[in-house]
Amino acid sequence: MEYSELIFTCEGGENWQRDLLVQDLAELGFDSFEDSLSGFKAYIATATLDLVAIERLILHLPAHFRVSYIVNKVQATNWNALWESNFDPIIVGNQCYVRATFHEPKPVYPYEIIIDPKMSFGTGHHQTTSLMMAYLLEQDLTGKHVLDMGCGTGILAILAAKLGAEAITAIDFDPICCTSTKENSVLNQVNGITVLCGSKEVIPNELYDHVLANINRNVLLDQLPIYAAVLKPHGKLFLSGFYDGDDLKQLVDAGARFGLELREKREQNNWVAARFEKN
Repeated sequence: MEYSELIFTCEGGENWQRDLLVQDLAELGFDSFEDSLSGFKAYIATATLDLVAIERLILHLPAHFRVSYIVNKVQATNWNALWESNFDPIIVGNQCYVRATFHEPKPVYPYEIIIDPKMSFGTGHHQTTSLMMAYLLEQDLTGKHVLDMGCGTGILAILAAKLGAEAITAIDFDPICCTSTKENSVLNQVNGITVLCGSKEVIPNELYDHVLANINRNVLLDQLPIYAAVLKPHGKLFLSGFYDGDDLKQLVDAGARFGLELREKREQNNWVAARFEKN
């Protein structure tokens, strides 16, 4: 598959605005990003590159946040070598050690997760993923049924399984993510994870004790009604992928209409994770 590399130069603006731009680009099909001194690099299959959509994104950026880019064709690349060179192990909550296959295990930690990203989101490095993992580590998931929306690499579903969840439904619209979740489940020797490719339309008609959704504000707002519908009374909903302020307020207001009450929020580098409970 032929890939294109876009080199983005960013002037002005805040770190969270650049993060939001990266998130918007991911929704356009970009599947790998790399920071640079002046901005970042983004990679996408050339067949899905939509320059008009990118121009629309840039056009709607704040005036003080100036972004330009150039497009390069990428020669045949060893993608595994690329992400291996940028993938260091992480530790979440001093309990969970996340590593790749080429890192040494550390049995001193109660939980270990091995991830092969394959250009899908969710190695634990992003603040939203680590915030969600920290929440999960505090829950008693023994025998629970869990729904993981936007599962990416499957890292949250795998952690839920290691924490004792009886059945996990992991859903992502990207076939690469679905394949990655299945492979990482085998790699981590966990059972009980059912992977479905699609969006809210493939959510099974059953009830869950916990719903996890690390996506973005607009998708979360669209899918909140069905999260509430499949969540058991007093079930917990964990959301991330958005910012404090207006993002969180919109989600709280929308959740209240479906019996979802905000119980707690946490923030890391401007990103927020929130815990709701169904009344």
